[in-house]
Amino acid sequence: MTAPAPTHLLGDLYALQVPIPYPMGAVTVLLDVPAGGPVTMIDTALDTPEAHAALEGGLAALGLHWPDVDRVIITHHHPDHYGLAGLVEERSGASVHLLDVEIGRGERYWHLWEEWLPGHVKHLRDHGLPPESLLSLEAESRRSRQRVHPATRVSPLREGQEVTLSGEPWEVLWLPGHADGHLGLWNEAQGTLIAGDAILPRISPNIGLYAYTRPDPLGDYLQTLGKLEALNPARAVVGHHGPVMTGVQARARELRAHHHERLDFLQAQAAQAPGTAYALSLAMFPRDLNISGRRFALAETLAHLEHLRLLGALYRTWQEDAGAWVYHA
Repeated sequence: MTAPAPTHLLGDLYALQVPIPYPMGAVTVLLDVPAGGPVTMIDTALDTPEAHAALEGGLAALGLHWPDVDRVIITHHHPDHYGLAGLVEERSGASVHLLDVEIGRGERYWHLWEEWLPGHVKHLRDHGLPPESLLSLEAESRRSRQRVHPATRVSPLREGQEVTLSGEPWEVLWLPGHADGHLGLWNEAQGTLIAGDAILPRISPNIGLYAYTRPDPLGDYLQTLGKLEALNPARAVVGHHGPVMTGVQARARELRAHHHERLDFLQAQAAQAPGTAYALSLAMFPRDLNISGRRFALAETLAHLEHLRLLGALYRTWQEDAGAWVYHA
């Protein structure tokens, strides 16, 4: 496989499109290579042979090898961003950094995955995922876990802290919603935001409620969109379909309207036909989806339903015969 060539962004910062076996096709990995160091990698892609090769090729194109990486910053703990963090740590001795909020739950999830799996399955079962889907869930979850090589030591970054990239200060932002501890990096002088998956140009970031997440990820995300609107960056470096997007403020407004439309739809749907989050997800996402896609659809529907419940617009009752929560308007 031919390694993708790094794309120069600004200063000493380069973007590498690393292949992933998901519909997005690739994830953006950033390399900051100032003369004299330190060399920083932002996000790492999945632990797959294809990603190994692409990262090695990208480093080589910049005259670097694994031992040259001094620091790794992870925007969030999802496999396609965090998966190779442990391998980079092993090969380079690099320090690995995540937002403090992300270390306590998201990053910890990969270390306690086996212990947390029963709770994850119960969470989805309690919200209506049918038995035949539950049977394949564990196998699919194990495949994802095999593609994550967690770091052995992680160091916290905190909102408002500054990190230096290309000799300039970047402010650490907390952009929750897609992940509880999603990190962004903001350079006001350059009008540039390293956004990860907090905002994307062609798809809506998945905003899902899982067993280990904060109780209102959609509420968190609506606040994040407000923060992005207020920042109004000239450009954002994004995790997928990038590496760079413009029109961030307009896209944030578009995504807010999109989520409010979904809230209105689900409130009307629950009034017309009360149902589990899974049943309501079939109405909100009626197209055919594989088990992974259907799980994301359920988690996203549940995030919207719980946001409505916390606002007092819906309530839920336990339906003993179904063994699941049912949402009513």
